Amino acid sequence: MGIKQTITKEELPLEYQSFNLLETKDGVTHSVYLLDDKYVLKIVDTDEIAALVEEQNLLNKLENLVVPKLIDIVEMKEYVLAFYTQVQGKSVYEPTKNHIKQIALFLKEFHSISKKIHSTNTTIFSKEYLKNLIIKTNDKSFLNYFDSLECSLQNDGVIHGDLFCDNVKFSDEKLSGVYDFIEACEGDFIFELAVVSISWCFEKDHLNKEKVEILLENYDLKISFELFQEYIKYALLYYMTTRYLSNRDYQELLNRWESL
Repeated sequence: MGIKQTITKEELPLEYQSFNLLETKDGVTHSVYLLDDKYVLKIVDTDEIAALVEEQNLLNKLENLVVPKLIDIVEMKEYVLAFYTQVQGKSVYEPTKNHIKQIALFLKEFHSISKKIHSTNTTIFSKEYLKNLIIKTNDKSFLNYFDSLECSLQNDGVIHGDLFCDNVKFSDEKLSGVYDFIEACEGDFIFELAVVSISWCFEKDHLNKEKVEILLENYDLKISFELFQEYIKYALLYYMTTRYLSNRDYQELLNRWESL
C-alpha cells in the first residue's frame, strides 16, 4: 500500500494548490493524499469515473449519516482526481464493544436507506462472482471451501462491502465517519455484517462470540450463531480470494477460517 501515482501541488486544480499535499499509506489500488486536514485526494484510473459518480450520488443520499462528501471529480490525461471532505478522528484496530455497537447502529440506519437505492455498480460480492474469482486462482482448496458453505445470499440493497476497521474513524470514542464507498453495490445485508465480524470481532484467530452478539443485537438481526458463522466464513473466503489474486497476504484470514 502507499502512493502509486505521484502528483505535485502544481498539478492540482488552482483552488487546491494552497493546501499542503501529504502522502499516505492508505489505499490498496489507489493513491491517497491528504490536503492538510481539509480534504482527501484519491487518484484513480480513468475507467473508474462511472464508479466515482455512483459513489458521489450514494454519498449525497446519505447526507444525514457520518460519511464524507465527494465534492470534485477532475479528469486528467491519464487518471482522475477525486476530492473528498476529510473525516476527522482515527481508525481503531482493537475495537471495543462500544465501537462495535456504534458500527452496528450505523449499518442499521445505512441499510434502512440503501434498501431503497439501486446501484449500477457490478455486484461483486455475490456467490457467482466469488466462484469466478476462485476459478481464476486455480486453488482447489478455495473451491472446496466454497462448496462447503451453507448460506444463501440475497440482493437486499446497496452495501459498503469493505467495512474493515481502516474504513471507519472514531473521535473521542464516538463514530466520526465511514468512508470509501467506491465499490458499494447491491448485495446481502447479512454479508455486510459478516465482513464487519471478520475485522472487528476476532481477537487474533479467535472469534469473540460476545462481540458478534453485540453486533447482531444492536443491528436488530435475529439469526442463529451457527448460521451467521457460515456468512462469516463466506466473507473470509471472499477476502482470502481477492487478496490471493492481488498477491497480498491472506494468512490471517485463513487462520480465522480454520478456527471456526
